[in-house]
Amino acid sequence: MDIRFQNLGTEQWKGDILLAPACQGEALLDQFPELDKVAPWLVIAPALRDFKGKQGELALLHGHPDLAVPRVLAVGLGPREKVTTDIIRKAVAAAVQLCRKQGYTSMVLPEPALARLPGGRERLVEECVCSALLALYSFTTLKKADADEIPAPQWLAVAFDGQEVPDAAHAAARRGENAAWAVSLARDLATTPSNLLYPDLLAQKAQELAREKGFACTVLDETELEKEGMGCLMAVGQGSGRPPRLIVLEHAPQGHEQDKPLVLVGKGITFDSGGISLKPAANMHQMKADMTGAATVLATVAALAQEDAPRRVVGLLACAENMPGGRAVRPGDVVRAANGDTVEIQNTDAEGRLALCDALAYAQKNWVPAAVIDIATLTGACAVALGTQLAGLFSDDADLAERIRAAGGACGEEYWPLPLWKPYTENLKSEVADICHMGPREGGAINAALFLQHFIQEGVRWAHLDIAGVDWAAKATPLVPVGPTAFGARTLLDLARGGV
Repeated sequence: MDIRFQNLGTEQWKGDILLAPACQGEALLDQFPELDKVAPWLVIAPALRDFKGKQGELALLHGHPDLAVPRVLAVGLGPREKVTTDIIRKAVAAAVQLCRKQGYTSMVLPEPALARLPGGRERLVEECVCSALLALYSFTTLKKADADEIPAPQWLAVAFDGQEVPDAAHAAARRGENAAWAVSLARDLATTPSNLLYPDLLAQKAQELAREKGFACTVLDETELEKEGMGCLMAVGQGSGRPPRLIVLEHAPQGHEQDKPLVLVGKGITFDSGGISLKPAANMHQMKADMTGAATVLATVAALAQEDAPRRVVGLLACAENMPGGRAVRPGDVVRAANGDTVEIQNTDAEGRLALCDALAYAQKNWVPAAVIDIATLTGACAVALGTQLAGLFSDDADLAERIRAAGGACGEEYWPLPLWKPYTENLKSEVADICHMGPREGGAINAALFLQHFIQEGVRWAHLDIAGVDWAAKATPLVPVGPTAFGARTLLDLARGGV
């Protein structure tokens, strides 16, 4: 769906339907006076009298079909004092889905109506555009075309009441468009079956995007990983016939080549069987999405390059397939990490931290980062602790942690701080190696984060995002279908734009 602009005044607004967000307990025409010019017939529309503006309420109002705007969709937001950006996001998404169901080809989103809602004028333009596009997301690449499927609307126009589109609003709409593109890309990658997207094919996809969007991409194969001493990442992938890869991305626009980069590190386990410590069969098909962290990093770097963001960002995708083959790593094995430390492996299903620790060491060896943020579907313990709406955030850097929470909160991705409780480092002591890669079941998410912190050098700003509970939607919402959510992509994009 295209995003357009209409800026010749309300009399020139045109489309199959106009979306009219409204608060409960307030007359629609009082909240949105421009409707007197756009749809004067509303004053006699019987259905308008039934519309209350309750949260989630949608009322389709019809005028004469030959009018420039023959329909208005009143979108309920609930009481004004309780309206949040998240409520507005979901309301716009639900409205767009109804428009698709009705077969409308064009929609008008009135900017003046957004300006009167809480949340900030430009931010709401960005969020509404992003939400409208994500409402239409579906993964159909592997399906035959459905002749009976109703096509998506062709365009959404952000409409203004003046003669010009303000630069800030125009930029906000384009940010929303690019954010939706990034989320959709990450969802596509995480949804693709692992037989069609294993480490080498993910590397090829990254290289294709790099050529298309104009960022750098280097791929380290198994020979180069061995030279770099990445014994942990190699161990994860050694049971598979498809070898691991470290995919290195860099967006360094002109004038920023020497800046300290923001380094993003993503877990890219393209399928996680658990290895020798085999997972239960139930829902194992979801483990194709154990590379969601890597997908969000790739999507972020590609989106930044696409909008030519003035920020140097490095992305590292630590990719492997965790399988129980004859050469698979065994519980009790000891391997050497990229920082030189030996690591005892006690459970091969705790593989993500092994892939990440080598990537973290590589990042600090090759760059002087402004900050390092890793993102991973890391521990079931985090999902148990925080459920399916909050991701875990670990960092000793209060400023970095707050920036992450603010970025996530602004785009609907919420994080909850969890402690890097130093006494628990005792849990990681090994009798046979420098460190054990896991501790007891209790405090599992903290133990995993402390293991990663072991590989962070003194003075390096670092945060770990555990998205294990939020990466997969078991139930569809207007913004997310069943399947991978791409949680984190918008957070990372917002952080990079903000100059962390």
